[in-house]
Amino acid sequence: MAERGGLFDDRPVRRILPDPDAVIDRAAWPATVPAVAQLLRDGLELPRGVTFLVGENGSGKSTVIEGIATAYGMPPEGGSTNGSHVTRPSESPLGGWLRIERSLGTPRWGFFLRAETMHGYYTYLESLPQSPDTHLHQLSHGESFNDLLANKLNHPAHVTGFACLDEPEAALSFGSTLKWLAELNEMAARGTQVLCATHSPVLAALPGAHILELGEWGMRETAWEDLEIVMHWRSFLDAPERYFRHLL
Repeated sequence: MAERGGLFDDRPVRRILPDPDAVIDRAAWPATVPAVAQLLRDGLELPRGVTFLVGENGSGKSTVIEGIATAYGMPPEGGSTNGSHVTRPSESPLGGWLRIERSLGTPRWGFFLRAETMHGYYTYLESLPQSPDTHLHQLSHGESFNDLLANKLNHPAHVTGFACLDEPEAALSFGSTLKWLAELNEMAARGTQVLCATHSPVLAALPGAHILELGEWGMRETAWEDLEIVMHWRSFLDAPERYFRHLL
């Protein structure tokens, strides 16, 4: 393991840095997205455990997580580091503009769960010889995500590594979201490092998680109770009629 400041550093990903050799058009998307511009300017250090990316649609959460996942070596449409699933290339060039600073001796395994492309990923798994995952299309959307959680992301027989999750709550009921909270906590305790883009105030409430809020300012550290989504959900659930007066 890499030694840093007299302590062993066992993080699979220490930092995400801009590649000094990359040719970047900073006047074009995605470099014009404030969160991406900040990542390309300052890089990002990832702590142990779980880091959440939270922000409005268009704030760059999915672009950032896709870029980091592909820079790590994961397929842009989801899957593990030893996968090769591709249907229609649509990823941004961000992954090619980044490099990953790893800790020596840590597992290289990684998994990218991208909610919008999991149907294609399940079809890819069906095509593999002797695949143990041919049942995923037979499950509901949420059940299939829970199956991936149990058998890919948090399986005790698997090595730890780096998990990138792009809006997993898209498929989850409230009860399943609570299940994911518990298992994300287990994953972090076992040494898996997690980066998760989410709109869910429930997931983002995970104790001990690191939260980055994305917006026109770029990326900034924040506390769960200070997140805009937390304040808006509290306000809406307390008195939805206040919103309906303006919306309906």
